[in-house]
Amino acid sequence: MTTVPDHDSYIAAAPEAFRPVLEHLRDLLREALPDAEEMVAYNMPGFRIRGKVVASYAAFSKKIGVYFLAPAISEHAEAIAEAGLAASKTGVTFLPNKPLPDHVVAKLASASSRHVDD
Repeated sequence: MTTVPDHDSYIAAAPEAFRPVLEHLRDLLREALPDAEEMVAYNMPGFRIRGKVVASYAAFSKKIGVYFLAPAISEHAEAIAEAGLAASKTGVTFLPNKPLPDHVVAKLASASSRHVDD
């Protein structure tokens, strides 16, 4: 993908099969992070609170990734594993047809926002 200025452009440039999942992730994150501002950094759309990126997402060739502050991932490692997914220190990748459950995304976003001042 080329450099994009905003979330809408990023999603529009993603593979067509990924767009609905990316739109849904954006909506979930917006709802879970009402005080966050949308931004794009490192060519990845995300959400920032008080200057710190607390959540972001990306489309890759075959998977989608969603990223949070490390403490949020560690706090909810069990829920991620229960969803049948594995996490890195700061993120979870998944296939578009087997996304991270909505309630887990919301929990991760909320936890990430609580750690913004750590």
